[in-house]
Amino acid sequence: MPPNADAVFQALADPTRRAIVRQLVRGEASVKDIASEHAVSLPTVLQHLTVLEAAHLASSRKVGRVRTCCLRPDGLQVATAWLTTVAGGWAKRLARLAEFLDNP
Repeated sequence: MPPNADAVFQALADPTRRAIVRQLVRGEASVKDIASEHAVSLPTVLQHLTVLEAAHLASSRKVGRVRTCCLRPDGLQVATAWLTTVAGGWAKRLARLAEFLDNP
């Protein structure tokens, strides 16, 4: 199932999840490593990762007792596409306004 823009933005609405995404931009990290950079417990990190995974922003794999997480770009591409569309519409409106103000 492809990423959903609503799920992506809902996942990114939380500051801890945004910080986890920034952390994963640097590369893969174990759940323990992620938790060590934040003032949250391992179960809380797992809850945040579940939300990020549901939004296609992260994925994880378990090898032995270690769960390793990485960033998934497809969720970020959905957010970028939505923002680009919205920004394009505003740019057109502002250009029309500027033209109107320059030529009354």
